[in-house]
Amino acid sequence: MQDMVCQGRRIGGEELGWINELVSCHKEWSRKRIAKEICDRWEWRTATGQAKTYAAREFLIKLERCGLVKLPPIRIEQRRTIWSRPAVEDLAIPEPGRIEVGLGELTPLAITVVSRGSEAEKRFRYYLAKHHYLGFKKTVGEHLQYLIRDCQCRDLACVLFGSAAWKAAERDRWIGWSADVRRCNLNFTTNNTRFLILPWVRVPHLASQILGRILRRVRADWQERYGHTIHLVETFVERDRFKGTCYKAANWLHVGQTRGRSRQDRYNNLMVPVKDIYVYPLIREFRKELTDAHA
Repeated sequence: MQDMVCQGRRIGGEELGWINELVSCHKEWSRKRIAKEICDRWEWRTATGQAKTYAAREFLIKLERCGLVKLPPIRIEQRRTIWSRPAVEDLAIPEPGRIEVGLGELTPLAITVVSRGSEAEKRFRYYLAKHHYLGFKKTVGEHLQYLIRDCQCRDLACVLFGSAAWKAAERDRWIGWSADVRRCNLNFTTNNTRFLILPWVRVPHLASQILGRILRRVRADWQERYGHTIHLVETFVERDRFKGTCYKAANWLHVGQTRGRSRQDRYNNLMVPVKDIYVYPLIREFRKELTDAHA
């Protein structure tokens, strides 16, 4: 088989043989248990010491799809109760009247890092699912959710940061990334995957103000939650739909455009609209940090 790369580790015939032996010798194990064993053996952990079981399970599924391993059936009865929660769109959250004032009448803005299971998370998920053109289902991996409110405690906007795109030729060239260095250092970047000003809010300069405020704190917030820092933020703006005005106003850099592939497409077969690539360095030495193979 051709070697595969997952979590920065090259997987060849020896590793695949060990996985098949593991599955064969422990037929009573669930997929989650197998993924945990892989994480323990290969030390796939976050900076805070948590096993990357989600990434390991996705890797196992890819192996199964390629016919390289036969996994035990999914244990539906053991799925967590989180999946039985009401749909986000079914939540009853009242919408206020229009907010059409000057920015100064809303300040100081309150920017909250949304906690899992909180009331703020319910509103955050509801707003994105109902009002963002891409919708919203769930977040996986490392991410930060911000809910922005005005001085009267009225919700104004939602901002979501998640995993950076696996590859983007123009971005990678601008940073100076080779494929191997990118695999090592991708987790030191994040992607602004959702930015929503609620539809009843019409306030000039609010979007760029929010971006500026969050960019001054996101590095510290990431360090506090995940035990490691980030050096660069990226975003992809669908060029036929938006002009990227708020990102330009907040001093993001335009570094090129995509080739019409999904941001997580590793196999060049998912066609999507062409997007402009914007980046925002969080430290002056970002390029050195991101191109250091030992970062």
